[in-house]
Amino acid sequence: MLRSSNPVLSRQDAFTPGSPQGYGQAGGSPEPQGYHGYGGGVQSPTSTEGRMSFDDVITKSVITIGLVIVTAAAFMFGLMTGVIPGAFLLPALVVSGLVGFGVVLLVVFKRKVSPPLVLAYSVIEGVFVGALSFIFEMNYPGIVVQAVLGTFMAAGITLAAYKIFNIRVTPKFQKIVILATLGFAAALLLNFVLSIFGINLGMRSGVTGEVSFLAIGISLLGVVLGVLNLVLDFDYIEKGVAMGAPASESWRGAFGLTVTMVWLYIEILRLLSYFRR
Repeated sequence: MLRSSNPVLSRQDAFTPGSPQGYGQAGGSPEPQGYHGYGGGVQSPTSTEGRMSFDDVITKSVITIGLVIVTAAAFMFGLMTGVIPGAFLLPALVVSGLVGFGVVLLVVFKRKVSPPLVLAYSVIEGVFVGALSFIFEMNYPGIVVQAVLGTFMAAGITLAAYKIFNIRVTPKFQKIVILATLGFAAALLLNFVLSIFGINLGMRSGVTGEVSFLAIGISLLGVVLGVLNLVLDFDYIEKGVAMGAPASESWRGAFGLTVTMVWLYIEILRLLSYFRR
């Protein structure tokens, strides 16, 4: 059974092949390996929707990541031109962040991946990314382009290293990355809750003002964890294709990559702002 340490791809039945079923007694042709689908029965990936493929994942990733970029760019353009009033900036940032998190949970816990929900996440997250990028861009002109280039360079170098050096993800590596990621998220959540009550742990610095070495270290750790989660994404997509997962699982793979890429972009954006100061 194949399970992912990536929170987005970690459903027990994601990318899990079924047991091969023979047609009959000796001499009969073996049935192609099936897949335990979300409906509970054994499905043949070639009989209904076909198999998951790298081309499918790439195509759907281009769609989801492209939606994030287009929505973010449109929202930033609207703010810069006054089409979207500046008073909407903070509410849009907060609401899109909360709603986007809720959609992530819906996608993760649904037994069958929902393409409309994945696309909805991309649009909602695009608003969040656009609002956050606008704030940083107004304080540090040119930083958004630098962060976008940095994000795609990091993803490209990670993918190249994964393929060239034939990186193999071991169970120990999976466990370390997932525990570190959960710990990182929990620490930031605690920091956010305490900041509401005026308690500053110094884990995050504001958009402007002084920067602590702790804040820089946290962002560096976030970038490293983002890259390591990309490795997990690549590994489990590769295994899903090799094990004949249904074609619909391409949406889950694209969703996982999109979530990781957005996280990586935000950490790089914040880190660049620290250095720009």
